[in-house]
Amino acid sequence: MEATSVTSKGQVTIPKELRQRLGIRQGSKIEFAVVGNDVVMRVRSSPAAEPTSGFGLLKSRRAAVPADLDPASLAKR
Repeated sequence: MEATSVTSKGQVTIPKELRQRLGIRQGSKIEFAVVGNDVVMRVRSSPAAEPTSGFGLLKSRRAAVPADLDPASLAKR
């Protein structure tokens, strides 16, 4: 069992191994319950999986470039 400290704001850091094992990420919802003299923590929900790539995340205001555009033809002008 790994120990951690409580900050002045009542915050604790959940050890990385436990976060990975339970799927706890930024935005996860956690609930706490007191059972006797113990505190039980449950993962209520986790956000959608993080994207594996950034493809399609950025949008441009400019018109799309045709797929068959030859950049060398622009230099000839």
